[in-house]
Amino acid sequence: MRKHTKGLLALAATAALTLSACSSGTPGENGTTGDAEGSIKIGVKFDQPGLGFQDGADHTGFDVDVATYVAEKLGYSVDQIQWVESPSAQREQMLQTGQVDMIFATYSITDARKEVIDFAGPYFVAGQDLLVAADNTDINGPEDLAGKNLCSVTGSTSAQKIKDEHADTVNLLERPGYAECVTALVAANAEIDAVTTDDIILAGLAATDANRGKVKVVGAPFSTERYGVGLPKGSDRCEAINEAIGEMISDGTWEELVAKNTEGTGYTANAETNPPEQDACA
Repeated sequence: MRKHTKGLLALAATAALTLSACSSGTPGENGTTGDAEGSIKIGVKFDQPGLGFQDGADHTGFDVDVATYVAEKLGYSVDQIQWVESPSAQREQMLQTGQVDMIFATYSITDARKEVIDFAGPYFVAGQDLLVAADNTDINGPEDLAGKNLCSVTGSTSAQKIKDEHADTVNLLERPGYAECVTALVAANAEIDAVTTDDIILAGLAATDANRGKVKVVGAPFSTERYGVGLPKGSDRCEAINEAIGEMISDGTWEELVAKNTEGTGYTANAETNPPEQDACA
């Protein structure tokens, strides 16, 4: 009887160890590990057509496609990806608190951000531009914004650039997302004169069924925005991600994804800065 009890205890201990091992996460290539179910949490935008957009259970856009490619190179299949909405103002906090493993969300690489998080990439270079009503002929660049109401998103580099360089002349209104800015722009009693963010974001917004023909991109970019992959400080994934981005560019996938997600918008990526070379990992 005692031997039987000892045998059961030993079997239970073995089972517990086995369960513990199974719950520790499924490692991908390059030594990376997802959460307890072997998945990886990737932050993207949910409201940026052509870049990161949620439609029911589907996620589409250039950022989503690039993230999927990179995740697969890291050893994660599509069904192991958990998409997490990452508003501009919350991205650093989400990385610092472990809500996401990485972020692909039109995330411009800046020195200030690198103080609290790490970046891989860049994987695309955009430029800040303006979106105005289709019949607007008064605004052709930032020099025409004096006394105007301009909308951008809280926590974005676009909003910060206006604060830094045009605070004395421009009335900046901040919203949680660019969709809210465009809604205010196309309203019958429009309270804003223009929306500002990166040109590729504006092109996607202008091409939606709701906005097509109502707005236009000015086409005079006035900054350089290098989109990187946001990572927690001290992450060991930077080198592997840079390698994946390099492969994506060299095998032709990068060009295909840009064309797929900008077709019909009239947008052309700046050939002088794209495709970009990746920064060295710190």
